[in-house]
Amino acid sequence: MASHKTANASRKARIEEMRRAEQSRERRNRLITIAVSTAVVVGLVGFGSYVFLQESDKKEKAAARAKAPVKGEKSWDAKKLGREHVTKDVSYPMTPPVGGDHHQAWMNCDRDVYKKEIPEVNAVHSLEHGAVWVTYNDKASDADVKKLAEKVGKTSYSLMSPVKDQAGALMLSAWGKQVTVDSATDPRVDQFFTKYVQGPQTPEFGAACTGGIGQ
Repeated sequence: MASHKTANASRKARIEEMRRAEQSRERRNRLITIAVSTAVVVGLVGFGSYVFLQESDKKEKAAARAKAPVKGEKSWDAKKLGREHVTKDVSYPMTPPVGGDHHQAWMNCDRDVYKKEIPEVNAVHSLEHGAVWVTYNDKASDADVKKLAEKVGKTSYSLMSPVKDQAGALMLSAWGKQVTVDSATDPRVDQFFTKYVQGPQTPEFGAACTGGIGQ
C-alpha cells in the first residue's frame, strides 16, 4: 500500500514538473514573440521615418530648384505679351515665341510629340495654358531628341516639335520664359519643367491641354 502511494506521489511530482516546464516554455515563447514583434514594429517605424525624411528632403530640394533661377534663361514681361485671339498669323519677336496674341485653338499639349513643325499661333496658346514647349532644329542629335521626346511623353502640359529657324539646337519655352540647353541630360531641363509646367507664370492655370488641335 505504501509503495502504491509512493508511486502515485512520484507520478504527480513528475506531472507537476512537466506542467511547470511547459508553463516556463510558454512564458519564454511569449516573451520571444513580444520581443520580435517589438523589434519589427520599431524597425517599421524607423524605416517609415527614414522614408518620410528622405521624401521630405527630396521635396525640399525640388522646391529649392523650382525657386532658383534657371541659368541662361531669358525672360519677358508677361504683362506686356499680348493675349488676344486672332485669326491671322502673328509676327513674334522671338523664335520660338514665348507669348503674344494667338489663335483661339491650342495645340494639344498632354504629352504630345509632333514630328513636323506646328503653327506658332496655336503653340503659344498652349503656353498660355501652362505648357512647356520643347523644340529642336537640325543640329540636335538623334539621341537628345529621343530622350527629350521620352520626357515629354511622360509629362502632361508639355509638347515637343521641330523649329528649323531657332538659334539653339535644343530649346525650352514657357509663357514669358525660354532657355537653350546643351543636351537632353542638361540639369536645366528638369529644372525648367519643374518650375514652369503649370508654373506661376501661367496666365490660364488649369486650362485644358487636350481638346485642341493636333497633327
